[in-house]
Amino acid sequence: MKSNNKNHEEIIKKSHERSNKYGIETDRIYPKKILTKEEIPLLMKKNRDLIRIASPFIKILYDFLEGSGFFIVLTDNEGCILSTIGDKDILAAAKELNMVVGAYMDENSIGTNAMGTAIKEDMPIQISAKEHFITAYHRWTCSAAPIHNTKGEIIGTLNLTGNSHLVHPHTLGLVVAAVRSIENQIKSEEANNKLMETYQYLNTIIESINFGIIALSKNGFIKNINESACSMFNCIKEDLMEKPIEEILPKWQEINKRILSGEKIIDEEIYFKIKGKSQKYIISLHSIQDEKGCIIGSVLSFKNIQNVYNLINKYTGMKARYTFDDIIYKSNNMKKIIEYSKSISDSPSTILITGESGTGKEILAQAIHNNSSRRDFGFVAINCGAIPENLIESELFGYDEGAFTGAKRGGNPGKFELANGGTLFLDEIAEMPLDMQVKLLRVLQEGCITRIGGNKYIDVDVRIIAATNKNLLQEVKEGRFREDLYYRISVIPIVLPPLRERREDIPLLIEHFLKTKSIKLRKPIPKLSTILYDKMLSYNWLGNIRELENFIESAVNFGGNIEFLMNKFENLNTQNQNTQISKYNTISDDLIGPLDEIEKRAIISCLKKYDNNISKCAKILNISRNTLYLKMKKYNITI
Repeated sequence: MKSNNKNHEEIIKKSHERSNKYGIETDRIYPKKILTKEEIPLLMKKNRDLIRIASPFIKILYDFLEGSGFFIVLTDNEGCILSTIGDKDILAAAKELNMVVGAYMDENSIGTNAMGTAIKEDMPIQISAKEHFITAYHRWTCSAAPIHNTKGEIIGTLNLTGNSHLVHPHTLGLVVAAVRSIENQIKSEEANNKLMETYQYLNTIIESINFGIIALSKNGFIKNINESACSMFNCIKEDLMEKPIEEILPKWQEINKRILSGEKIIDEEIYFKIKGKSQKYIISLHSIQDEKGCIIGSVLSFKNIQNVYNLINKYTGMKARYTFDDIIYKSNNMKKIIEYSKSISDSPSTILITGESGTGKEILAQAIHNNSSRRDFGFVAINCGAIPENLIESELFGYDEGAFTGAKRGGNPGKFELANGGTLFLDEIAEMPLDMQVKLLRVLQEGCITRIGGNKYIDVDVRIIAATNKNLLQEVKEGRFREDLYYRISVIPIVLPPLRERREDIPLLIEHFLKTKSIKLRKPIPKLSTILYDKMLSYNWLGNIRELENFIESAVNFGGNIEFLMNKFENLNTQNQNTQISKYNTISDDLIGPLDEIEKRAIISCLKKYDNNISKCAKILNISRNTLYLKMKKYNITI
């Protein structure tokens, strides 16, 4: 409420001068401007908030004045009457002068009067009897005060009118008090609106976040919880509101002590107990402090640990990149293998991929994963032969806090947990230590793990794909691999043929690697001579696709330098031939005689030495499995 120290007589005098200037006649009875019935609804709509806020206070004021011969008028910022309330006789008298809803009471419309002059001077004022400009209002005493919004702008007036003999200075005091109440309510509502707007912004932000948020009181009672948290807990807000957090977070007292001591809790693993079942989440906790630095509450944020693992897998490369479309082949051998692999992609059974080094076992494993319903979860690979024996257990199963010196707070998940819902690829599984084979077998049988130093069973849903370039049955016979684990991981066996048994694919692979290596090295695709190309087609590639890929990279690096490549190629062939001769010498030392007889003896000796393992014998004899079967039939060799 603004105040004004102007002299009352001076104010009245200037108002009369303005009234003359506006052309108001002293014998005027009605206001110059009165809205039509059609215009009034628009007026009411425009001022609905002022009417709504002022109405309760006007009612209180009238209850106090009822029967005293006064009526109350509310106007807008231009002096247009919005509502009237009062005793019947005085309202009837006002109606005779058209002091009704829609009539303008500003000085320009009716001359000097409390409502119009209060707006003009922006101050409370009382005008009585002959102080009014028109004679018809000399019968009245009017007390009015302007109503302001929070910006200090006039939005209306409140006026108290009665017979002039009822004039009293306290009447204006009543109006001013009522206006102050109205203005305070306006301020309060605007503050509440701003708070609500802020709340809506914050609430929208909180609800848009895809991790759980719980607001807690100082005593650990749940004050708010977002929809993401409710979704994780499979509950509704009402189930948890005003409940102690300890009901779902058993370690709350321990956690709260750390917060009260000033410690920060960021991204730690913790168990919630939801509907009697323990569930692990990654939590962070932040205290809420007042202006004095005293803790008055806290905010707990948490993420589903599987979502965290998926994120880890995404940004640490633990994701399958290859699909069946990336595998280059033409041979019937590979067609059958790919069709078979596609058909078993969605099976939860363990898969064992065997084949020589460089045949693409991991690429096939990734393709199987990406063709399954597990594709949206992690593909986690671990090389069992590349990790020291004392570390492989923690790599696979993880460890709990305090499991050993240096173990980080909250512990650390192992590859099984990271692969939960997805695929765990165990490469070179033949190199896994025997004691770890026992633990792996238990996990495969029970479907749960226990971290090092922990005592809780963690359920894991992981499909295992194992790979090796060794003969696992031979490893079993020689005591280096458990027989029970072998049968457990080889439920679905896949044998990848060496490149020499799928020679139809070599031209396609050469073309593919020439393109990809040229892009990688930013060099033009080199032209290979017919001689070099033919040698590449007939070469045995004991290192298989990996050896071919590396050779092509050399060719691209040196721009297809024929002389250099031929020399290198000849050296490789010589080395391979020597290797083959060495392998043949291990079959038998007395293979002397007719060629057919030598060949028959070689096959029999090889089968005997390698326990009738067709794949192994074909590799040693440097022929395909089909060729070996044909020769066995030719020489009437049975196994």
